[in-house]
Amino acid sequence: MIKELIVVEGKNDAHAVRQALGEVDIIWTEGYGLTKKKLDYIAQMADRQGVIVLTDPDTVGEQIRNRIRAHVPQAKHVYLTRKVATKEGDIGVENAALHEIRHAFAFIQQEQGTHEANFTIEDLFSLGLVGSRQASKYRLVIGRKLGIGDTNAKQFLHRLNRFGISRESFLQAIEEVEHGERS
Repeated sequence: MIKELIVVEGKNDAHAVRQALGEVDIIWTEGYGLTKKKLDYIAQMADRQGVIVLTDPDTVGEQIRNRIRAHVPQAKHVYLTRKVATKEGDIGVENAALHEIRHAFAFIQQEQGTHEANFTIEDLFSLGLVGSRQASKYRLVIGRKLGIGDTNAKQFLHRLNRFGISRESFLQAIEEVEHGERS
C-alpha cells in the first residue's frame, strides 16, 4: 500500500485514484487555484510521509506540477499519458482506466539531486526518438514504459535526466519496444 500523500488536481481525480489504489491519503489542489497554505501543507507532508504528484497530462497539469516541484523538490512524480487519460476529448486523471492508474504508480519517479546529463539530444536522434516521422509515437511508447509520460523531445530528454533514468533501463525499454510493440 502507498504510504505517501498523493496530490491530484480535483475531487474526481481523487475518486479515480482511490478506486484504483484503495484507501490512500489524497489531497487535491482544486486545479490551478493551489494556494500557498496548501503548498505549505504538502511540504509538511513530504517531510512527514512523502508526497507523490499525479496531475493531468496537459499544460495546466504541468504548471501545477512545476509549482509543487519548486516548493517541494523532494516530491515524487507519477505520469499518465494523454492517450490513456483522454475520454471524449477531455484530458484528466479521472478519465483513465483503473488499470492505467495502477500501471502509472508502478513507475514512481523521484528527481535526482543533480541533474546530470546522462542523455543528450544526439542519443535521441540516433535512436529515432527525435527527427523521424514516428518519433512522437515512439517517445510515447518509451515514455510509458519508463513511467515518464508523453512529451515533446525537449521534455522527454529533460525527464530522462531529471529522474536519473539509467542507460540500462532506457535501452531495455527500447529493446522491448523494438521486439514487441513496434515490430
